[in-house]
Amino acid sequence: MEELLLHLKNLGFTDLEAKCLQVLAISGTHTGYEIAKQLGVSRSNVYAALQKLAEKGAVLTSHGEPTVYQSVPIEDIGARLEASLQASLQYVKAHLPQQETHRSEFFSLDGDTKVVERIRAELRKAKEEVLCDLWPEEAKLLKEDLRQAQALGVRVVVVNSREAGTGSFHPFGKKREESAAPRAAARKFTLLLDRTQAIVGTRGGEEPTVAMLTEHTAMIELLFHHVCSCAVLQELQQDMGAKQEEKYGKQFKKLIQKHIDGKISEPKADDKLKASVLIPVEVNGDSLPANEPAPEGKSKGTDDKSTSGKRKKKK
Repeated sequence: MEELLLHLKNLGFTDLEAKCLQVLAISGTHTGYEIAKQLGVSRSNVYAALQKLAEKGAVLTSHGEPTVYQSVPIEDIGARLEASLQASLQYVKAHLPQQETHRSEFFSLDGDTKVVERIRAELRKAKEEVLCDLWPEEAKLLKEDLRQAQALGVRVVVVNSREAGTGSFHPFGKKREESAAPRAAARKFTLLLDRTQAIVGTRGGEEPTVAMLTEHTAMIELLFHHVCSCAVLQELQQDMGAKQEEKYGKQFKKLIQKHIDGKISEPKADDKLKASVLIPVEVNGDSLPANEPAPEGKSKGTDDKSTSGKRKKKK
């Protein structure tokens, strides 16, 4: 019953009006005195609430002695409320000043319900393209919304960065579970809509659901390249299979370590000869190994000039 009263209040009725409607719906016709007695509320407050309900078209009033009240069928109440709401919305749309908005700032959303509802609302507004980096849980949650967008002609691309080599490898620090107080990590999600709006956030684990919305150009470009890179890496993994893992490591770990911390794995026996070969570099016309140090106190440029001078004297 409490949930019913809550939804009646969401429709614009006060707490007492909702309770009066509930009594009339259960018991049929009643006088104001009977309703007040059943609710344990003063008659003056009940009569005021019934008068408001009559003005809203939610109850019918008999003109006898005493006055009897009867609730209107909920279908009629719903139709009246819907018509009133639509009329108000149309008026507001026509008369409320509108400005061209560009969200170059960063706006935040908190709470799972708010975040998911906002994502779904923005997906419904997508016109050309939706690029997503989603975990399986969020992909399943938004599956129908993405299908609806696709059915309307929107290009939909969904990748999972974990499968593209960036999920289990943490190049910038320890994994969350290795910390002193391990906590369930939240799942990251990214959505890029029509390449003009970005939604980035975390969901699940022991963290509260949060998201950020922006139309900042730099962020849009970064996320676009991120999703495209993940898509390319996933396709490479699928095409190369075991060859990719053998050469670059699982999820490109060897390659990532090489460029992030300079850690290069030990070469295999077959590759040691290749690894020891020095690539010559041209310096002022002379050939010099790439890693040959210059003499102390002299730069490579001055050393090169002195050697070239000696050659001329010999000639």
